[in-house]
Amino acid sequence: MSGERLGLRRELGRLESYATLIGILVGAGIFRVTSDAWALTGSSVVLGYLALAPAVLATSVPYAVFLSTPLGRLPGGEYTHISRTFGSARLAFVGVWIKIIAYLGALAYLARAFADYLLQLEGVAAPGGADGAGSVGTAARMGVALGVLALFYAIHVWGVRWFGRLQVLMFAALGVSILVLVVPGVFAIERAHYAPVFTGGVRGFAACLPLLFFAYAGFESLAQTAGEVRDSTHHLPRVFLRGILVTTLLFAAISGVAFGVLPGDVLGASHAPMADVARVYLPRYGTAVVVIGALMALTTSINATMLVPSRLVVMLASDGLSPAWLGHVHPRTATPVRALTLTYVLAAALLVSRQMALALNIAVLAMVLLYLLHSVALLVVPRTNPELFASRRVRMPPGLMRAAAVFSALAMLGLVIVIVHGDLRTLVHDDFVARLAAGRLTSIELLVVWGLAGLAVHALAHRDRSLPPPE
Repeated sequence: MSGERLGLRRELGRLESYATLIGILVGAGIFRVTSDAWALTGSSVVLGYLALAPAVLATSVPYAVFLSTPLGRLPGGEYTHISRTFGSARLAFVGVWIKIIAYLGALAYLARAFADYLLQLEGVAAPGGADGAGSVGTAARMGVALGVLALFYAIHVWGVRWFGRLQVLMFAALGVSILVLVVPGVFAIERAHYAPVFTGGVRGFAACLPLLFFAYAGFESLAQTAGEVRDSTHHLPRVFLRGILVTTLLFAAISGVAFGVLPGDVLGASHAPMADVARVYLPRYGTAVVVIGALMALTTSINATMLVPSRLVVMLASDGLSPAWLGHVHPRTATPVRALTLTYVLAAALLVSRQMALALNIAVLAMVLLYLLHSVALLVVPRTNPELFASRRVRMPPGLMRAAAVFSALAMLGLVIVIVHGDLRTLVHDDFVARLAAGRLTSIELLVVWGLAGLAVHALAHRDRSLPPPE
């Protein structure tokens, strides 16, 4: 099976792939979570990004290997790779079910973040203001957030070619804004702002890592374009490895300038941290460029995030695990219009109901568990599916592949332990009713609830037939 047999068209190239990978990472992370992480560990946030980079690079190796096989011509990412490795869809289905939930929450979150930045640029909300700027500001934010979701929904329905072209244009604007922010910002750094480096000690630094990992989580979204990238088994493995290296350097540069220009407590209280950093040393037009760049960072993330659930549904439908009509690809646009529509409706519902936390709070744990299982799949695929392993095109010594997979699995297991430890402390010390009312359920609680729901859906949708082999 290939993307063409599913009705998809190969209209994306390497440039669109790089723009998709780097764009979703920069937008999902650096412009939002850096200041939150400072509250846990201080300016050592910069070191946190660098500490996570080897683990993320190692985690990308299994994706590169699987995408260099015939599976690299199909969407579905981890679901496709894990299910074809183990010959069973149940475990993979539950994992991607939770991933879809997390991506819907991330889509709503990013749309709201875009509204915050845009209204600051237009002057509707006060610069660096808090979330409650009055009923007019709240209504305006909601309108903008819903509008940007509708815009990108329409673009995706129109065709993947337009998704790619727009992603490249927005990424180019983002690149210019990063240069405007970082290059002159280096000369505005005050070393005193970096002290103290570790405000929370070892525990605080460890606690910030899952939060910073949110900046990296999502790199695997590129795998969902495998059915629509030209010569995907050749291009995508290289894009994964090189794109993550570039992103790591961007994270370190942007966060290093941010903490050197403004004190951490100011950044922590800021609603638009990078815009406030730019105001210190840039004229008004320069600040506007940075704010526009932040908007582009968020829109590149929204654009790529919108794609993921629909392509997963296409693969689930092809395996009989979701209704066939839902995974239908429109013959004229070559896009899964019905799955895209459902993605938009559910993300908008989370946004309007202000229940994003029920989906978003599970995102990091869900991604880490999937990365862990995906790395294990690479370790066992030589035994469970030797034909698939032998078909790989990536030129990497088997020993290096195994070492990367083992390192990734151990690193992901470490992150799971940190997340679970923090959740257990919350479960012991905080009242459940109060947390439920505040929408602060732990990742463990959400994982259990959504996991049971996924098992129920799988039981209802399961078809007693073997999974199709890759062609």
